[in-house]
Amino acid sequence: MKKLSYFSLVVILGLGLVSPLFFVSEAVAQEQQEQQSNQLPISWENWRQARAEAEKYDQEGDYVRALQYYLEYVRQAEGLGQPGTAAWGKNNAAYMIIKQHKADQTTDLAPARKLLEEGLAINEATEDCRAKLQSNLDYVKLFLKD
Repeated sequence: MKKLSYFSLVVILGLGLVSPLFFVSEAVAQEQQEQQSNQLPISWENWRQARAEAEKYDQEGDYVRALQYYLEYVRQAEGLGQPGTAAWGKNNAAYMIIKQHKADQTTDLAPARKLLEEGLAINEATEDCRAKLQSNLDYVKLFLKD
């Protein structure tokens, strides 16, 4: 009888631990699905819209929003098979982080470094784009230690 009681207790405790984990994983899966459904379809119109919004927020000094739109610009360009355009988008996104860093020195420059290195790795990036990417990477490296 004691074995049955212990077994029942183990099963009940096990279910008590598994249930919250199940609900957490369900919530994460639902959030990921919502994010995917919230993404705009790939199109030149959506790329142009992302660029326009990024430039608007950059002009307004809202670098966080500008960054979000530049990241969408990159996603659209990559989806359109335009790696050279994506390289410019990565540069511009990184530059928004740099601008934020100039305004607030606590801004982490590691994401900018990653974007700039990814941009430099794109073979289709123009020489002008490469020069900007490298210049911005040089700035970032002044503040980041390897």
